Parts: sequence; C-alpha cells; structure tokens
Amino acid sequence: MKELAYLNKYLKKYKWHLVLGLVFVIISNLFQIYPAQMVRHSIDLVVDNATTYQSLQGTASQKEFFEVFANGILVYALLILLMALLRGVFLYFVRQTLIVMSRLIEYDLKNEIFAHYQTLPMSFYRRNNTGDLMNRISEDVGRVRMYLGPSIMYGLQLITLFVMLIPLMFTISPTLTWYALIPLPVLSISIFYVNNIIDQRAEEIQKSQSRLSTFVQEAFSGIRVLKSFTRENESLEKFTQESDIYKKQSLKLTRVQAMFFPIIMGLIGISTILTIYAGSREVINGTLTFGNIAEFVIYVNLLTWPVTSLGWTSSLVKRAEVSQKRINEFLMTRSDLVSEKNEIHAIQGKIEFDHVSFTYPDTGIQAVRDVSFALEPGESLAIVGATGSGKSTIGSLVARLYDVTTGEVRIDGRSVKDYDLVALRNQMGYVPQDVFLFSDTLYNNIAFGLDQPVEEKIIQAAKDADVYQNIMGFPQGFGTRVGERGITLSGGQKQRVSIARAMVREPRILVLDDALSAVDTKTENAILSSLRTIMKGRTTIIITHRVSAARMADKILVLEDGRVAEAGNHESLLAANGLYTDLYERQMKGEPQEESSE
Repeated sequence: MKELAYLNKYLKKYKWHLVLGLVFVIISNLFQIYPAQMVRHSIDLVVDNATTYQSLQGTASQKEFFEVFANGILVYALLILLMALLRGVFLYFVRQTLIVMSRLIEYDLKNEIFAHYQTLPMSFYRRNNTGDLMNRISEDVGRVRMYLGPSIMYGLQLITLFVMLIPLMFTISPTLTWYALIPLPVLSISIFYVNNIIDQRAEEIQKSQSRLSTFVQEAFSGIRVLKSFTRENESLEKFTQESDIYKKQSLKLTRVQAMFFPIIMGLIGISTILTIYAGSREVINGTLTFGNIAEFVIYVNLLTWPVTSLGWTSSLVKRAEVSQKRINEFLMTRSDLVSEKNEIHAIQGKIEFDHVSFTYPDTGIQAVRDVSFALEPGESLAIVGATGSGKSTIGSLVARLYDVTTGEVRIDGRSVKDYDLVALRNQMGYVPQDVFLFSDTLYNNIAFGLDQPVEEKIIQAAKDADVYQNIMGFPQGFGTRVGERGITLSGGQKQRVSIARAMVREPRILVLDDALSAVDTKTENAILSSLRTIMKGRTTIIITHRVSAARMADKILVLEDGRVAEAGNHESLLAANGLYTDLYERQMKGEPQEESSE
C-alpha cells in the first residue's frame, strides 16, 4: 500500500464522493439485512398459526382467520419487495459515487502523467521505448482505477456488512453464527489463489496475443517480400506455431476459470448445510425457530459475495500496487532542464558557443568537443560534416533540448539556462532531421506552432517552403489529412511542410537540421531562394551535408569527430583546400553523399 499512498491526494480531492458512497453502501446493506428478518417473521407466522388454522377446520371463523393471516404474509411480501427496490436504487447511487470517483481520478491521473511526460527531456525518451510509455498511461492507470473503484466499493460493502451483520447474528445465536462463518475464510483464500493463477495465465495469453498480432502485422506489411520469395507456406507454418501456443495457453486459462464457480458454490453449500444442521439442533432444543434458520441461510448468502470479492479485490490491490509503482517511477523522474532564473525576454538572436562539449548521458558518446563560435543577430551559419560529426547535436543544444556537459551556450549574452524554457523555444523555429507530421490536416500541421492560426500566415509559409502548389493540387487542399506520421506524403513534401511549420512562427532563431535531404535539386533551389528572403533579419543555423545549402550562409563550420575542423565562409574554405574543398569537389562531380543521421 506504500506505493498506492500517492493516490491519497486524489481521494482527498474527491472525499465527498467517498463519504456519500459510504453512506449509500450502509443504506443499501440495511435494505438487504431487513428482508431476512421479514422472512423470519413470515415463516414464524406460518408455523405459529398453522395449528390454529387447522383447528378451525369447518367453522366460519377459519375464513376470517385466513384473511387476517394472508394479509400479514402479504404485508411482509410487499415490504421485502419494497426493500429490494430501495436497495437497487441505493446500489445505483453507490456506483454513481464510488465508480464515478474512480473514473474522475483516472482522468486526473492520466492528465498528470501526460503533462509530466511533456516536461521530461529528450534523454528520457532515448532511454524509454514508446510502448512502455503507452502502457503506463493506459494499462497501468486502468489497473489503478480498478483499485480506486471496484476494490474500494466492494471493500466498503464487506466491512460495513460485517460490522452490521455479524453482531446481529451473534445476538440471535453465537453457535449458529460460528457454524455459518467457518467456510467463509476458506472461500476467500481459495478465490485469492485461483484469481492470482487466472491473472498470471491471462498475462501469458496477452503476451502471446501480442506476438501473434506483431507477426500478422509484419506478414501483411511485408506481403510483397513474402510473395516475391514465395515464402507463403513458411509464413503460414510460423503463424500456426504461434497460434498453437496461444490456443494451449487459452485452454490452460479455461481449466483454471472452470474451478472458480464450483469452489464458490461448493463452499456456499457447505456453509448452508452447517447452518441448517446447527439450526435444527437449536430448534429441537427450543432456543431457535424455523424462521431463524431461514434468516441465517439468507445471511450466509449475503456474506458470500463480499467474502468472495475479498479474494478478488486483494488481487486487484496487488496488481494496482505494482502498476502504481511503475507510474511513480516516471512521476518521480524530474527534468534536468531547469531554468535557473526563468527570465522572459524578446530575443534578438545573438548566439554564442563558448568551449561547449556534450556527452549523451544514456550512451556515454561524446558528440561535441570544445566547440566555440559566435553569431550576431540576423547572421546565418551552416554546419557541415560527415555522419556522426555532431552537427545535429549543436542544433539540439541551441534549442536546449539538452544541456551542455561543459562550456556554455548564450543567447543575447545570457546563458540559455537563465531563460524560461517555453518562452525561449517560442521564439525559435526548429525543423528536425526526423520529420514528424501529425495525423491531421495540412492546415493544422502547418499551424501547429501558432496559438491563434492566421490563414494568411499559413498560406505564405507554405509558399515560402515551396509546398503551396503541391497542397493546392490535392482534392481537399489544406484540408487534406496526411495520415499517420504523414504517410500519405512523399519524403520531400513532408520536409517542406515541416519547414513551413517552422516558418509560420516568424522565429528570431531558425534551425534547419538537414531539412533539404529529401528534396530534389529543383525544389532545393526553390526553397533556398525563398530562404534567402526568410533568413533576412533572423539568425539561422543550417545543418546540412549539401554544399549548395551551406554556401549561402554567412559563416560555415566544418565538423569532424565533434570538433571544429574548419571555419570561415564559402570562398575562404575553398581557398584553404581542406575538408570543405574535398566535400565541394565530390558533390560537384555528382558523387553520392552519405546523409546525416546523428
């Protein structure tokens, strides 16, 4: 329960749901206890008056006696029916408070986790896979909700029913009460162990189902390869093997589930038999009536489900604790990108790297080594180099997606650590190397960085990125949905939409991380022509492997193994006859170039 203590703040927030739920549980329990007493009174009424009724056989008084007698039974029957209806009403209220409370907490917890995810740095996402992140916000939260809803609801029903019913049973007959209660602990423990076995086997089935789904997805995705290499039979054989594993695990689960109700019904039957046996002896001794036996049988049945649910809810609590522990691990993770002064300034765009080195914390790879340069507001810098030379890392450090290991990055003379992170990034435009588009319309993808979309800005950004004509060529224009991760667009179109998304913000600092790698020469020239206009008055960093994009920059850095190997402009670097010259000559000859992937 230590891990689940984190949820106490939510229970406190929705305390009135909990309090009202408890009140409704108590009332609903009253309306299931009293009918048993009505049954006792009605049976005793029949037993006590049966002899009198028979003694009046053949007399006029017998009919009058029967009417009074029948009216009494009818009153008890109507009271039992009324109490059953009232219990149903209050059980509805129980669910409308306790189960609704669990849904509200589930909503709040998911929002808290998602909001916290977005505060965590890129290093966190490099360490954790997407599937695990999704599981914690979906399956784990779902298991926690089962603790907050059904577990608490059935737990309160069990506790209140025991507190109300057991003392009442002891006042009637302690002996009969002990006989009735003997099988119940065995029932609860049995259900607990059976339920744990069911959970374990259900998880095995879930894993098998996941493997089966993954296999089918890969087979359908790679159907061309399968058919080209005529491997259909082998694929079917592997599918049959996986399906057979799933079948065997399902049958194992079915065998365990088949034990569930026989155990319950068997132990209930034993408890009922013991109750009738002990009650019969008490009736013979004259200490109890036939109505008391019927009353106790009803009480035994009332206790059966709460006791049965004790084993089930114990299993739910156990699973919820494991899930909450997993959730707490992430919620306790804090971002190391903390602003030291939370300064909010309108930046001019001056960028300085002062002996900056950076090592990725999760891999230990040193990507940048002692890099220094300075850019005045409105200047442009191109960073070129081979794969793994650290080009993309510099772009990430400018946007403060990571903090430097040593040295300092300054914007307008202030350390980036002093700026409010959101305010700083709001004044930047970043086109990542790995283009990502949301499963939404082109209009909304381009307008993603705007608080209030302005159609004129969106259209102009599309034109500047040389993607406007492509968009208008689609039947629905800007209303075209791009599909998951932009799958309906070509690589070049996705990159240009990503560029438009950065441009529409009119940023003071623009970082283009290999943003022209998937476009042809004609489109590249059109975008570069537009960039010359866009770059005016903005500090721009162009990370590229193409000299054609680098030559338009005011300054060029050539990186090698994370260090600045050469620096200058296009002409001075060509004159130096070094790495840049070699890169330029190879590209002019049309030799294929490796694309950046760092």
